[in-house]
Amino acid sequence: MRTAGPHVLGVWLLAAACGKKATGAESGEPAALRPLAESAASAFEPPPMPAAAFPDSGPLLVRTEPVSFAPIAHAADASVVTITSVIDKLEVSPFTRLARRRRSQGLGTGFVFDKNGIVLTNNHVIEGAAEIYVKLSDEREFPGKVIGTDPATDIAAVRIDSKGLHPLPLGNSDALDVGDWVVAIGNPFGLSHTVSAGIISGKGRTRQDVELDATGYYDFLQTDASINPGNSGGPLLNLRGEVVGINTLIRTGGAQGIGFAIPINMVKQLLPMLLRDGHITRSALGVRIMDARELSPEDRTALRLPEGSRITGAVVEFVVPGGPADRAGLVSGDIIVGFEGQPIDRATQLQWLASTAGVGRTVVLRVLRANQQVEIQLTLGRLADEVPAGSPR
Repeated sequence: MRTAGPHVLGVWLLAAACGKKATGAESGEPAALRPLAESAASAFEPPPMPAAAFPDSGPLLVRTEPVSFAPIAHAADASVVTITSVIDKLEVSPFTRLARRRRSQGLGTGFVFDKNGIVLTNNHVIEGAAEIYVKLSDEREFPGKVIGTDPATDIAAVRIDSKGLHPLPLGNSDALDVGDWVVAIGNPFGLSHTVSAGIISGKGRTRQDVELDATGYYDFLQTDASINPGNSGGPLLNLRGEVVGINTLIRTGGAQGIGFAIPINMVKQLLPMLLRDGHITRSALGVRIMDARELSPEDRTALRLPEGSRITGAVVEFVVPGGPADRAGLVSGDIIVGFEGQPIDRATQLQWLASTAGVGRTVVLRVLRANQQVEIQLTLGRLADEVPAGSPR
């Protein structure tokens, strides 16, 4: 389960006692529509301004397209699915001590990855489900079978017995810039195949930004495209109609226009193992780390860092005795600034690289020790399946 800061986007719906299927929207008469009153301001026409009042600032910085997002929505719609998860729970009455089964339904979104029936979604959409149903845009519904899950990144793969589906192309989330247009498609509050548009509002959002627990791997895209409960697992698309993210959670507490999506490049890196093994086996350094930016002045002095210097990287807080880092000679206070030739900017970046490099692989770390850079070779070990908060990586 996610922590209470953000709100994961699956909608949980209790089935009514009469046995009717729950939906994502409450029933009732629609509110009456009123014509918009003409604004008093619309009758006022400001005097024309001379062209000299608007000096030429150079070439246009923004393209005029898209005029409409309709082509993207039409092309992707057949590939977006509605996922219903049925969960059975046993509840014991505190008065009669009798157990009864309580059935609830969860609603989420997914999208077709493979024409032979593989659908991608969020793990929290299908987690704990006794039954899964996948409905296509043409209203056909199929039972779904989970073929792979990774709670640490909140992704899952489900298979349905249907051929000739239309998979969505996967894009390059690393190529996104803050300010780029994106389109989200999903089922917010049960309103199927809802399309919303916005921009990429931020990149590289970590668990500190979204207030999630420390056991996962987070590098979220932030968007102001309208995302609500029920959008979980749905695609975030670029203007080419390619999936650049999987919509996952929203920020609560009255915040508007703050949604988060898993970058598709993270998903692409895990998919081969996920589809082959049904789970992700991660490698590990055998250390606990923190961001170098978080060092206190006292810690910087103890580590002999030059006063006023800007140090980035991952500081080793603890080395697991007998683990890979211990055998390679890493010690507490080392600052890892490079992994296999790639500069390390923050601790979460190193965690991801180390976890996906592969168990048994020998890697080269660039380490800052006593203000001197050294290179250390290290053979990665295996990360335990259950990782407690604050555990080594």
